[in-house]
This record gives sequence, C-alpha cells and structure tokens, in this order.
Amino acid sequence: MAELVVTQEVDAPVERTWDVLTDWDVHHRWMLLTRAEGGRSQGASIAAFTGIGPLGFLDTMTITVWEPPHRAVVRHTGKVVRGSGAFEVEAVAPGRSRVVWSEWVVLPFGLLGTIAWPIVRPVLRVFVQISLRRLARYVEGGR
Repeated sequence: MAELVVTQEVDAPVERTWDVLTDWDVHHRWMLLTRAEGGRSQGASIAAFTGIGPLGFLDTMTITVWEPPHRAVVRHTGKVVRGSGAFEVEAVAPGRSRVVWSEWVVLPFGLLGTIAWPIVRPVLRVFVQISLRRLARYVEGGR
C-alpha cells in the first residue's frame, strides 16, 4: 500500500473551506485536470475523471465516513485507483484552517507500479500540492 499526505493552510474558516472542498461541481476550478460529481453524505458515490479530453481515467469512490465540516473518508472503487483517501479540515486559528489530503492506495500494474512509485510519488505530491494551493486561492477569493 502506498501513502501520500499533503497539507495546505487556507485563510478561511473551517466551514467555508469544507464547503468548497466537498463541492464536487466546482472541483475542476481548483483540482488540476479533474472533474468530479457526486453526493455529500455517508454511502454516497463520487466519480472523478482525471485527464485531458478523452485520455485519462475514472476514479470512482464511495464515501465511508462523512463528518462535516471536518472529515470525509472515501473508498476508491475504480479500475486504476483502489484503496482509500481522506479529506480533513482543521482549525489552526480563528478564521484560518488546514486541509489534510491523505491517500492510501494499492498501486496499479503490480510489480511495475511498485517499482515506479518512488518516481511517481513526488510528481503526484506536486500535483496535489498545486491543486490544494489553487483550492486555498479559490476559497480565499470568496467564490
């Protein structure tokens, strides 16, 4: 199992940060190359397509824990991404929050995925960090 944890502070209250983080319809405005749709409750499904045009993959998920405005845990159920992920929002000061994005995934492609993980992990970390910075700007911009 591979782990990735990325954090980002946001100059906005927990509730505002949570509302944008879990609004799948606006996901594409801050998450690089990804569009998502789905529900916002325990047991709901989420479908996120990551790619350019028709080239990419569909990441399907089921929400297994829903604790607004602080924590959601998903189970990845797709063909490429399997495992679980968590979105957490915590207060760090009045009107300021921190997003913690965690993934625990079973690497695809067997031995090749395991061998490639040390190369892929830093690239994926940068991808998620850029996206979370964009989330912070989006939330802080009041959209």
